[in-house]
Amino acid sequence: MMNMNTKNQKGFTLIELMIVVAIIGILAAIALPAYQTYTQKSKFTEVVMATTAFKSAFEVAAQTGEIAALGDANVGVNGFPAAIDNTGDADSIAATVTIVNGVIQATGSAEVDGLTYTLTPSGVAAPITWTKGGTCVAAGVC
Repeated sequence: MMNMNTKNQKGFTLIELMIVVAIIGILAAIALPAYQTYTQKSKFTEVVMATTAFKSAFEVAAQTGEIAALGDANVGVNGFPAAIDNTGDADSIAATVTIVNGVIQATGSAEVDGLTYTLTPSGVAAPITWTKGGTCVAAGVC
């Protein structure tokens, strides 16, 4: 008979477990900042969407001839809505939205670090193109 001195090894060695923990740590370190940026982007969409009423009003006013120049596109006149001010509303991500001389500016609440979003029209003649700007561009959330 042969003497069986070998044992069947079961389980993982300490080094294998340490390697797995290190890999999970590296993945978590990469994923967490990416997730935080993703959630801020998703929250900031409320600020971007809050500009829709002003953008539509501008395009309608330009097409119908209600405004002849960018200086005619101001809040509360020529069919433009009143300024939005939600600074006292804790549930609103879009703190303020306004239009002055055709430039639409929206400001986010503290929940999105008070970032701004601006839309600047190319003019009042068709086709109207919009240039995006504001502090949200550098932050990568709009």
